[in-house]
Amino acid sequence: MRRLNRKKTLNLMKELDAFPKVPASYVETSASGGTVSLIAFTTIAFLTIMEFMVYRDTWMKYEYEVDKDFTSKLRINIDITVAMRCQYVGADVLDLAETMVASADGLIYEPVIFDLSPQQREWQRMLQLIQNRLQEEHSLQDVIFKSAFKSASTALPPREDNSLQSPDACRIHGHLYVNKVAGNFHITVGKAIPHPRGHAHLAALVSHESYNFSHRIDHLSFGELIPGIINPLDGTEKIASDHNQMFQYFITVVPTKLHTYKISAETHQFSVTERERVINHAAGSHGVSGIFMKYDISSLMVTVTEEHMPFWQFLVRLCGIIGGIFSTTGILHGFGRFVAEVIFCRFRLGSYRSTPVPLPDGHTSNHLPPTAANSSG
Repeated sequence: MRRLNRKKTLNLMKELDAFPKVPASYVETSASGGTVSLIAFTTIAFLTIMEFMVYRDTWMKYEYEVDKDFTSKLRINIDITVAMRCQYVGADVLDLAETMVASADGLIYEPVIFDLSPQQREWQRMLQLIQNRLQEEHSLQDVIFKSAFKSASTALPPREDNSLQSPDACRIHGHLYVNKVAGNFHITVGKAIPHPRGHAHLAALVSHESYNFSHRIDHLSFGELIPGIINPLDGTEKIASDHNQMFQYFITVVPTKLHTYKISAETHQFSVTERERVINHAAGSHGVSGIFMKYDISSLMVTVTEEHMPFWQFLVRLCGIIGGIFSTTGILHGFGRFVAEVIFCRFRLGSYRSTPVPLPDGHTSNHLPPTAANSSG
């Protein structure tokens, strides 16, 4: 009884076979079929390798939403070198809430040499070259996001030469925590002093001849400090053409959540517009000499997520490639054989057509020639 049921089950499975086998004696091989098969297998192998490379690759997905976090503090990471001695300059932040952040909280004033060493100059040249490519090809930003924490540090390397030149500049570096409102970070003449009606800088003891706001921005970022991320102002260098000159940077900061397969961090992207002018009160150009970075916080937050093709989608695409190539080459091969057979049959029929034979009396006969008649008989 069990054998009978097993036999019925086996017969049922045979009836459900969607891939019937053709006996080998019924299969005819040809040179053209072998050539087409070789082309098909080569194409399948090439496309499979390309599809696997696409499967291994990742891409960045951008999502936008309203930033609802308005109570936390915003971190500003600063590394700027000004071509003036440290005792002549002061840096601080003043936001729209009229809250001044003292520079002593997180900024360090370090006397340095303004001119870069050959190795440092090469580093700055490469950084400026990367900045130019980022402005032309925005897709490179995705590569930077994916390589964060894996690439080399973007910080200015230390001097490799032991220069005996006395320091003529001041490197202001460190970080500050400010309110998440629009503000103004500035570096100008004199140290910042508290004032009941705002803030002021003690600049009376500094002569105008010593004013020189040529500067180099080695690093400026907002939010969590992520090694490997290149910001728009990194590597910027400005040389002042006049003692009384103002440099302005108008910055729009966008909160950004970065989620990749390597890191998960909360940082900030920003765009910047630059402007510079000479202060000349007689000509109507008013203002204060210095470096002013006016920033504003965007109300939108960007979530950047690294995504990968699912494995099931890779299998579906791979099956589509293999099946599609087999079907397409089979159709093209069949069509090619049909056309070839039609052409060859027409040539064969043309060789057996009756040809007129001239007779001695001037008439013609449409009968086959003797050789053709003999061969046909």
